[in-house]
Amino acid sequence: AVPPGAAFVAAASYRGPGNNDTRSNKALPILLWWSGSLFPHFPGDTERIDCPRGSCLVTRSRRVARHRRTKALIFYGTDFRAYEAPLPRLPHQTWALFHEESPMNNYVLSHSPGIRLFNYTATFRRESDYPLTLQWLPGTGYLRAPAVPLAEKDAWRRKGYGPVLYMQSHCDVPSDRDRYVRELMKYIQVDSYGKCLHNRELPSERLRDTSTATTEDSEFMTFIARYKFHLALENAICDDYMTEKLWRPMHLGAVPVYRGSPAVRDWMPNNLSIILIDDFDSPQELAKYLDFLDKNGEEYLKYLEYKNVGGIKNEFLLESLEKREWGVNDMTLPNYLNGFECFICDKENSRVKEEQEHKKSPGKIPAPRPHIAQFKHMGCPMPTPGFGNVEDLSEGDSWKEMWLQDYWQSLDQGEALTAMIHRNESHQGRFWDYMHEIFLKRTRQH
Repeated sequence: AVPPGAAFVAAASYRGPGNNDTRSNKALPILLWWSGSLFPHFPGDTERIDCPRGSCLVTRSRRVARHRRTKALIFYGTDFRAYEAPLPRLPHQTWALFHEESPMNNYVLSHSPGIRLFNYTATFRRESDYPLTLQWLPGTGYLRAPAVPLAEKDAWRRKGYGPVLYMQSHCDVPSDRDRYVRELMKYIQVDSYGKCLHNRELPSERLRDTSTATTEDSEFMTFIARYKFHLALENAICDDYMTEKLWRPMHLGAVPVYRGSPAVRDWMPNNLSIILIDDFDSPQELAKYLDFLDKNGEEYLKYLEYKNVGGIKNEFLLESLEKREWGVNDMTLPNYLNGFECFICDKENSRVKEEQEHKKSPGKIPAPRPHIAQFKHMGCPMPTPGFGNVEDLSEGDSWKEMWLQDYWQSLDQGEALTAMIHRNESHQGRFWDYMHEIFLKRTRQH
């Protein structure tokens, strides 16, 4: 899914703020997008970008992969495959990771050996080098949009609609959300319009079209805004991984019933704007509380006070929105893809300079030390069942077989590639030999 901030094609005119770099293109450091699919944000295969501290050439042409001027390879996390990584890894090149997507798209990056393959990162985690945490939030104005009046929501309820909306067509995900919702449905009416746990039809063919839901179509938004509560469950659990599932209901003035980033409270407009599933001992307890709010309008409206003038009290949220240099749906600002390119370009220009100074007087000036990404730049936990304990799941449970296996196998893949790089391997085909070696070592330990 392309987030609203990533207007790749529309950003073709963005070239950076300009600088006083007079070098010709032939003298510039080259940044190579190893994931070519993310490069259509410029018209050609190769473009010059002019960033605050200097310029670079950015390309998707792998012909320059081994060129001495090619200083950084940029990988898109979802496309990164340990068994296809370019080998041998060249000592003069840094690896940069751009990954705003869900941890489920590539669990290799959630383990230390996987994330430490990279020097620089742009991920949803606030600890990454170039954080993309609020990539789905255009600004405070988006949060302040007016809510549907309570009288209208109550009238909607009297027509037989439930208090709670669930709209999900991506089933079988690591957060195992459907298992939780299925349990919740035993205690409160949940209207589910998507493919997962489907129990109700949208009123028109047009609204049933999946593209309608993703483009924030006004008819669709008007329909779902009448619900008091939206079940907002991310597809995977990780600190700071928050998507439109959270921000959209807040925009509409429907209270999100949320499970996703364990650190979500840090980013909320005030202390009472979402209901956290994990604050309740059971789905039954949660249903009881939702029922109480449904029947007590005054209590319910407290969750929408952030929409009033001065209602956004969280300084951290306000500062983070103020400080970020990229925009979401804002053509006056770079999108974060261009922003990350310039971040890497500036880092590589500094490194080139430091290396030149070191060569001139090696005794006095040390060589630049490589910057290595840390576990907390991604570091997502092992998936756990949406409801109940792993021990209670039956042997053939598809979630258990799929996601737990994927999580642990990803650790092996990161370790295998790390070992290959350390041994200066140049043949990708040996990857599975390394995987087999790791597998045998582990079975011997157990």
